[in-house]
Amino acid sequence: MLNTLIVGASGYAGVELATYLNRHPHMNITALAVSAQSPDAGKLLSDLHPQLKGIVDLPLQPLSDASAWAGKVDVVFLATAHEVSHDLAPEFLKAGCVVFDLSGAFRVNDADFYTQYYGFTHQHGEWLDKAVYGLAEWQHEKIREAQLIAVPGCYPTAAQLALKPLVEAGLLNDAQWPVINATSGVSGAGRKASVGTSFCEVSLQPYGIFNHRHHPEITSHLGVPVIFTPHLGNFARGILATITCRLKAGIGHAEVAQAFHDAYHDKPLVRLYEKGVPALKGVVGQPFCDIGFAVQGEHLIVVAAEDNLLKGASSQAVQCLNIRFGFPETQSLI
Repeated sequence: MLNTLIVGASGYAGVELATYLNRHPHMNITALAVSAQSPDAGKLLSDLHPQLKGIVDLPLQPLSDASAWAGKVDVVFLATAHEVSHDLAPEFLKAGCVVFDLSGAFRVNDADFYTQYYGFTHQHGEWLDKAVYGLAEWQHEKIREAQLIAVPGCYPTAAQLALKPLVEAGLLNDAQWPVINATSGVSGAGRKASVGTSFCEVSLQPYGIFNHRHHPEITSHLGVPVIFTPHLGNFARGILATITCRLKAGIGHAEVAQAFHDAYHDKPLVRLYEKGVPALKGVVGQPFCDIGFAVQGEHLIVVAAEDNLLKGASSQAVQCLNIRFGFPETQSLI
């Protein structure tokens, strides 16, 4: 049995982590923590999220000193802001904990990336070098050996799972960059109240055009340039990515289908559509990424759907946990 600590447990991703880990037969939730300044400190998780009443009635403990917990747990999940994860992760790693970080603090091995896109100077280059990017379906071998797993962002997960088989198989025409139009529900902005992400204020619109921090994360790990435009939708959760590509001459439906089959036929948390394309209702509340596509001539449209809080965050983190410790990959997820 592995003892685990969830930091940032009161947020949307944190509560999903608590739900999965509570029913995991090999995990013991030692504590749930929030920042010492959080208004949620001292409250029961089930008071904030009533669906967990009688299931996870643990208090949210204020975390002021990481070292006080580091020696008591084997595994730490950081569902925290990027700057917070940046400071906390090395403390737990120094104590020998395995850390799953859901923030962007260790996703890209380039210190300048954090200055430009996250607004802070990265101080832990040695852990940037050692961190493994937790795109679960593509990083099995590295995840098995890692002490620090940087769980991908929600948009990059959907985009990369949709494009990586095509890139790896060399099917795309390099003269046309893939164009990713993706829409996320408002839960992607977190639980903290803001007028800009208030459900009643949100109207479908693009944002972060040419400067969203997930854009360089996608290109860095995908290895090819893309055009990425995120949109905020007036719904609670889920991401739908519609990706337009151009195929090399002579490549058709059969080659695209084969590439997806080769990549995911033995990956239980990616579901491929033989006909049609996925919709959000198929993935909300589920740990899957659903992928479908259509080909016309040299033009290819791929559609990927996922729950941004699950496959785009918490369930992928638990999937990485299962891979890391040799548990069945879907343990507690399905």
